[in-house]
Amino acid sequence: MKNQIEHYEDKLAFEMDPSDLFDAFETSAEFVALDARKPFAYKNEHIPLAINIPHREMTAESTKHLDKTKTYVCYCDGIGCNASTKGALNMVKLGFKVKELIGGLAWWKIDGYATAGENATKGNAFECAC
Repeated sequence: MKNQIEHYEDKLAFEMDPSDLFDAFETSAEFVALDARKPFAYKNEHIPLAINIPHREMTAESTKHLDKTKTYVCYCDGIGCNASTKGALNMVKLGFKVKELIGGLAWWKIDGYATAGENATKGNAFECAC
């Protein structure tokens, strides 16, 4: 039983779902969505106010302007993409607090949240105040 409890506590410590991220944006300035995909994908569509640092470009130099007191929620396209995992790993190695967004941009949209970018969607849930 203890191993199971630890497993789920660890999972929640390192991941969040779109609803939790949306709620975090509504109640706190301590979370930043970090799109770990290539710039063309970010330009096409992304979570509102997300920053874009492709996982292959994450270095001490490329992240030196970021606030290490905030929690960075890495995401990518969704379950068929591992850029968010690679980005989260890179960011942790660089000393940042990190979580990974379960389901990525795909599940953000499935949950009905708006997106930004050239192919932005209005969403059918709530408009993010972020």
